[in-house]
Amino acid sequence: MSSAEKLGGMGIMPKRKKQKGGEHCSLHSKYEVKFQDLLLFIVERKMGSSRRMFLMDLARKKGFRVADIMSDSVTHIVTENNSWNEIWDWIQTQKMSDASKLNLLNISWFTESMGAGKPVDIEECHRLQVQKTCLLQSGLSPASPVTTVSQFACQRKSTLDNKNKIFTDALDILAENCEFNETYGSYVTYSRATSVLKSLPYTISGMNDLEELPCFGEQTRTIIEEILEEGFSSKVNNLLQDEKYKARKLFTSVFGVGVKTADKWYGLGFRTLEEVKATKDLAFTKMQRAGFLYYEDIIQAVSKTEAEAVGQMIQDITRECTPVAQVTLTGGFRRGKEVGHDVDFIISCPEEGDDEGLLQKTVNKLDRQGVLLFCDFVEATMEKRKLPSRKYDAMDHFQKCFLILKLEERLVDKRELSVASGSAVRLNDKGTEHENKAMIKGWKAIRVDLVVVPAQQYAFALLGWTGSRQFERDLRRYANREKNMLLDNHGLYDKRKQVFLKANTEEEIFAHLGLEYLEPQERNA
Repeated sequence: MSSAEKLGGMGIMPKRKKQKGGEHCSLHSKYEVKFQDLLLFIVERKMGSSRRMFLMDLARKKGFRVADIMSDSVTHIVTENNSWNEIWDWIQTQKMSDASKLNLLNISWFTESMGAGKPVDIEECHRLQVQKTCLLQSGLSPASPVTTVSQFACQRKSTLDNKNKIFTDALDILAENCEFNETYGSYVTYSRATSVLKSLPYTISGMNDLEELPCFGEQTRTIIEEILEEGFSSKVNNLLQDEKYKARKLFTSVFGVGVKTADKWYGLGFRTLEEVKATKDLAFTKMQRAGFLYYEDIIQAVSKTEAEAVGQMIQDITRECTPVAQVTLTGGFRRGKEVGHDVDFIISCPEEGDDEGLLQKTVNKLDRQGVLLFCDFVEATMEKRKLPSRKYDAMDHFQKCFLILKLEERLVDKRELSVASGSAVRLNDKGTEHENKAMIKGWKAIRVDLVVVPAQQYAFALLGWTGSRQFERDLRRYANREKNMLLDNHGLYDKRKQVFLKANTEEEIFAHLGLEYLEPQERNA
């Protein structure tokens, strides 16, 4: 089937029909048309109908004319993830009177125009990429496509399909050690290189493959070259055998233990958790005591099924307190991961004030139901609205709590585990020793973070808590350096206009920044 048949057969781009009243544009009278000489047609294929409708409505609000179907009057075709070949094949079936006048644009031109509030100048990076064979057939001569990889993770699609894991695993270990040592310059160097590699649709097979890529200096190139030649990095192997690194890695795996505490224990001569727990002279915090008590559970990966079960439990309880409350799963699970170390949720209400006292009520109900094992409550620290932080890794100021919850096995797999006093259950022969222990006791301790977010800041908080960490760092860096804006989990501030920009969705934030919208599963940078 040809590209044209695929597009037409899916009903995404209907064949042009003559309209008695001219082109069918659905130009709603409630929106003022500011740009009469321009008529957009947004392609639904690969973006979906709901996103297309959102973009069409956004454009109309900004004063653009938008056509529901194709016609000779269309001047700009906007598409997302479609090739020039596919779009051009389809155009040939439309019998346009003069197809050469059309501007075939990728979504970046649209998002930049929405951010500017007017049509921006069309640059080569906005045009669809063209293959030479199609140029010869069409008789057109668009400029060569731009194929450079951006230095910013927010301009690259990074899925969980990492084709360079052998390199990124090594660089991640080196980055972690730099963070332990507080050598943040090297940490950023390794992290950015890792992020670029994760976005590539191919595997690095030689040093020439790095020539056109950003974020690779001598420090990272040396690591990549040795792995290509030897299959491993001697620097990484030596680090993995380093006594201090191993101790730091082990100690910080305990809930409530940071690098400073880990270094203190290492300095006292401890090398194992058993040695630490056996020492009577150490004073543990409440969080650390809980970390040791539930260590075997917490150190195990949390499955997506378990995360969803916790989410349902939180949702049920919060709605008992406030029926309009919404609970949203964030973090790696929202980015498509099947396992994680903990589970993060944003709690929000549509009306201001409805979330008053909601977090405390939720925690109290969890306690009364006997599933609360630990709670560290943190009050909101932002009393009045101020400018977003200039620090790319800055923490937010929302009210939140860090929990350890008891998740019963029956809530996960829908099976009733009849664990009577003194009785046992049948073990799963395929399960790990820890999983079998969890089945015997009938529950598992899971780390959970709850964050309460005001409705007007929900989109910014959702974007920030979704991650990944490097994606968020680059998104804030891009906003500051490229757009002269400040972005954090609370809002987006335009430094030139000296105003806060409103956004009800993540799509609107991307549009303000002039960025192509990336789905959560494309942010695994």
